[in-house]
Amino acid sequence: MRRFTLRTGIRWKITLAIAAVGALVAVALSLVVHSAARVSMLESARETQLANVQFIARFAEAGRKPSMGAKLNDPELPAALREKARSGRRGTYVQESHRGVPEVWAAVPLGNGQVLSLHNPFKESANLVRDLDRALVVGSLSVVIAGAALGVLIGGQISRRLRKAATAAQRVAHGDPDVRVRDAVGGVVRDETDDLARAVDAMADALQQRLEAERRVTADIAHELRTPVTGLLTAAELLPPGRPTELVRDRAQAMRALVEDVLEVARLDSASERAELQDVALGEFVSRRVASLMPEASVRVVADEIVSTDPRRLERILGNLLANAARYGQPPVQVDIEGRVVRVRDHGPGFPEALLREGPSRFRTGSTDRAGVGHGLGLTIAEGQARVLGARLTFRNVAAPGGVDHEGAAAGAVAVLWLPEHAPTATGSFPIIKLTG
Repeated sequence: MRRFTLRTGIRWKITLAIAAVGALVAVALSLVVHSAARVSMLESARETQLANVQFIARFAEAGRKPSMGAKLNDPELPAALREKARSGRRGTYVQESHRGVPEVWAAVPLGNGQVLSLHNPFKESANLVRDLDRALVVGSLSVVIAGAALGVLIGGQISRRLRKAATAAQRVAHGDPDVRVRDAVGGVVRDETDDLARAVDAMADALQQRLEAERRVTADIAHELRTPVTGLLTAAELLPPGRPTELVRDRAQAMRALVEDVLEVARLDSASERAELQDVALGEFVSRRVASLMPEASVRVVADEIVSTDPRRLERILGNLLANAARYGQPPVQVDIEGRVVRVRDHGPGFPEALLREGPSRFRTGSTDRAGVGHGLGLTIAEGQARVLGARLTFRNVAAPGGVDHEGAAAGAVAVLWLPEHAPTATGSFPIIKLTG
């Protein structure tokens, strides 16, 4: 069962957190202020009411008629307050009303055994409490909005720094050795983002040093092997004709080809290779090269186009793709040219899943159904040469009609070379195109 996940940015998480905390604090303070203000106003109303009824009681004991709405032995007097007054004590009482405005009672005993009481609605004070509640609501909303705005500013700054760090890390992952995440993050304020950037830079430097060391070791080994392999080939030419001689020559040739491929991979990994650009008609160029490299392959030019590229490197890519199709695929092999796109397809078992998922890898040929022999350098070199040209090389499988064939494998492998619209400059970078209009 798939678990539901909600994806959002850190900016909005921080904003929501600050707004929620602000709302909780504002609500808590509002409740405290409301309760304290209401209690204080009720106590003040009790004291005022009691002072008024005591003042009226002095005139009532002198025989005057009670004023200000005071009554003697009021039948509506709450029972608790009546019992208290009859026991000879004065007191006050707050009676809740169904209209929402409480009644404040005050009662005092008279000398003749009667009870004088006075009551007034808590109306003006209730209005003050309502006004205070409105002010508290407005203040709480202001706090929440201000907190949300502050969260947007703080979260936005952190989000921008993290996005810059992610962009720089992606550039590092794509092989740009001059990018530093710490410099890309920038900023005056130092926080955990800078620690993360420094850690990523340190990791990138360590990986770069390790890859450079491996590249140097590989190149040195290949260079050291070149001389004895050349001597071995020369000695093999001096052997008498026969089957053993043919085997020695064949293995020596294969070893020399492997050494040259390893040296080429090392040069491509060093990012020092530069394309020597020429304008070529892609359809005509590919047709001629396919005819010489694999005459049995069919070529179809859907749309021809003049491209600026390095013919030698393009021929190397095309040769490796055709060799891979001939060695691991099955005929017929088809080559299609459509504008700046070149497709090479065979009808074999398809590329291994590891290659489709991770791309070509040296000395790994994948599953035995397609790559039981070889060193895995052909497609690696093709991808490296495409990178020098600023091109993109992709791989996919074509399923048989109705899905897969009876053996469960794909019905063909397709390698697609996407040549760029703007070729790289002599420095390996791409020209800056100014858009007008």
